[in-house]
Amino acid sequence: MSNVARAQVRSAARGRFQSRLVTYAALGYARIWRADIAFDAASRLFVASNMRSGFGRGGTTVGGVYFTRDNTSAAVLRHEAVHADQWARYGSMFAVRYLVEELRRPGPLNRYEIEAGLRDGGYRT
Repeated sequence: MSNVARAQVRSAARGRFQSRLVTYAALGYARIWRADIAFDAASRLFVASNMRSGFGRGGTTVGGVYFTRDNTSAAVLRHEAVHADQWARYGSMFAVRYLVEELRRPGPLNRYEIEAGLRDGGYRT
């Protein structure tokens, strides 16, 4: 792996070790699904696009990787960048926290979605 690629992973993982491990795993997952993977410098995310499935709703962020078919507007990437920040803040436990919150308060009521910006995420409020 090149130094540029390593720097991109560190950036996408927001400099957090545990988030970096999740980001590497997510990149492997994207490769298995044969996604087109690009690094978006503005959002500091890897965008794994052209996926037929393997993600929820319009897209899903795991670590510093955003999985989607074609939902890649600037607003959505801003929203997903906040989710990458949440992964960095909570580490791998973010998956559990998010799932519990989603079961209690689905979609636009989920506090992690509210923090990420409902409008940017395409939620109707």
